[in-house]
Amino acid sequence: MRPFQFISVKLALCLITGILIGKFIELPIFYSSLILISTLAVLVLIYPKSRRKILSFGITSSLTTIALGIFIIANVNPKNSSLHYINQKNKKTQLWHLKIDDVLKPNSYSNRYIAKIMSLNHKRTRGKLLINISKDSTTNTLFIDDEIITFVNIKEINKPLNPYQFNYASYMNELGISHKIQLNKEGFIKHKHESKSLKGIAAIIRNKIIDKLKNENFGSEELNIIKALLLGQRNDIDPDTLAAYKNAGAMHILALSGLHIGVLLLLLQFILKPLERLPKGKTIKLIVIVFLLWGFAFLAGFSDSLIRAVTMFTFVAYAIYLNRPTSSFNILALSLFFILLIKPNLLFSVGLQMSYAAVFSIVLFNPIFLKMWKPKTWLSNKIWQLMVVSISAQLGVLPISLYYFHQFPSLFFISNLLIIPFLGLILGVGVLVIILALLNSLPSVVASWYNTVIYLMNSIIKWVASKESFVFEAISFDRPQLILSYSLLFLLLLFLTKRNFKNSVSLLTCILLFQGWTIYSNYKSLTKEEFLVLHKNNNTILLHKLGKQLSILSNNKNANQKIIMDYLIAERMDTILHKPLKNNYIYKKNRLSIIDSIGIYTTEFQNSTILLIQSPKTNLERLIEDINPKMILADGSNYKNVVADWKKTCSKKKIPFHHTGEKGYYVFNQIDD
Repeated sequence: MRPFQFISVKLALCLITGILIGKFIELPIFYSSLILISTLAVLVLIYPKSRRKILSFGITSSLTTIALGIFIIANVNPKNSSLHYINQKNKKTQLWHLKIDDVLKPNSYSNRYIAKIMSLNHKRTRGKLLINISKDSTTNTLFIDDEIITFVNIKEINKPLNPYQFNYASYMNELGISHKIQLNKEGFIKHKHESKSLKGIAAIIRNKIIDKLKNENFGSEELNIIKALLLGQRNDIDPDTLAAYKNAGAMHILALSGLHIGVLLLLLQFILKPLERLPKGKTIKLIVIVFLLWGFAFLAGFSDSLIRAVTMFTFVAYAIYLNRPTSSFNILALSLFFILLIKPNLLFSVGLQMSYAAVFSIVLFNPIFLKMWKPKTWLSNKIWQLMVVSISAQLGVLPISLYYFHQFPSLFFISNLLIIPFLGLILGVGVLVIILALLNSLPSVVASWYNTVIYLMNSIIKWVASKESFVFEAISFDRPQLILSYSLLFLLLLFLTKRNFKNSVSLLTCILLFQGWTIYSNYKSLTKEEFLVLHKNNNTILLHKLGKQLSILSNNKNANQKIIMDYLIAERMDTILHKPLKNNYIYKKNRLSIIDSIGIYTTEFQNSTILLIQSPKTNLERLIEDINPKMILADGSNYKNVVADWKKTCSKKKIPFHHTGEKGYYVFNQIDD
């Protein structure tokens, strides 16, 4: 198959190019509109002559699609909307009318929600905010479509304060959310006349289903898995169970996405096959399937991942209806084009990237791998087909998985081999269980049997995950490796399709480039040395990187492992040493001196960079006069009000001041201890 023979593929690639350009340059809506209108005008002028000038028409069409990508990403940019709250003349504290749009997984301290802005100071306003409501025993849970009124100031979502930490602010920004509100139960009032949305109605039905299922004979862990599999609710799953699915390479089973919709599509194709005997039966069957797929998406909450998956498989269902062997790739590219046309920011969603990478990889590699071996028996043939699908999908998502998650569960094919064949049965029976539970007609024997099936699935996943030696973690994988690995996959596809000298040389060249970059990155890490002061609440953590060795300087042996592992993986290190804090370190012939809660300092600290930890009870003005420090550092172990006073004092004395809780971690280039 030659993917680029399809116009839909070319259009999708041009649209993606335009979205990337628009995201990078952030043109105002006027200029992006002007570019689009200009290219459209040229396209209209060329169209009558397109038969004679096919090349010029193709180039103009491509440029027009790129311009369309630039326009649609500019159109969703909050800076280009006069109604968006960031473009309003904002005071510190304002009156917000908000409507809950989504309920997020709570953390240890807060219930979390995404809210649409209905009005700001009684004026119609657009935008979304992240809401954190402090937990206590009397906090009432909010639901989708609940409306609240609050008088509060907004804050930017915190950016990462430590190196290579997950950038939650950037993640939320891709969803169109850049600010948050912190509330307690007294900080808002509920609006009594809230309107109902489709998403809110689905949430009411979903909560009713969950209440019905709670009255049946399901174990708590099994019920949480059922809620995830059938209703898209993963918030209540035990962290250990989630970790087991992750380590077994089976997280896709819990996340309602393309896999589930694909399985449902195949199941519906089989169940509704008798409809084909009717006049216009195939058309009726297609309409019913599309209706049921979107009905399932409605029931499960219309999340972005589900809308994306159902849109994609609606096009796939149409491709099956057309019954053309080469149309699947064409239809997939069309679905991607229309999804990005409606929601261009989804291009930067990891979920979309992984979904389409997996499906495109299956479409491209699966036929090639199936030709390599044709088993003689029916059972071995089915096992081989399933393994090939799993391997093809894993090939597509592996670079993304390594880049974002730095982990590879090598036993993924065992999880898929043991679970995927029965996923259709699990989903089909699950839908039946929900219908019977709603009708109060669920037989206890069916509930008990289904509970046992889910229990067995969990047991299999946990057994696979227990083989820790087959889970490769802490894999360093950067952006150039991501790009090179997809180039490698593309060239591998060309080589497997047509094994000639040119394709062989291209593939080998790409392998050498990948290896060369990996060797260069390891060499850079080996020759690099730096010293960092990290940010951690109620703790002091210093890191000293020397080649492949990382020294953790902290009096707390249980220093935050996630922060350290992020740094360890990104910097390609393999040795960790724990050392207690010292009072002094020498870097670049300059001294770093630490003053702790006791507040003692000596004349040796003269002209040092001072690190204040554990809120020392010392007069900072006198300290500055006594030792004349070059700079004052304060980490997360200090009280915020004390840090605020220090900041004022340093500003008054014109001494540089760095608080890790505000500016993030601090880096020294070289250390000699």
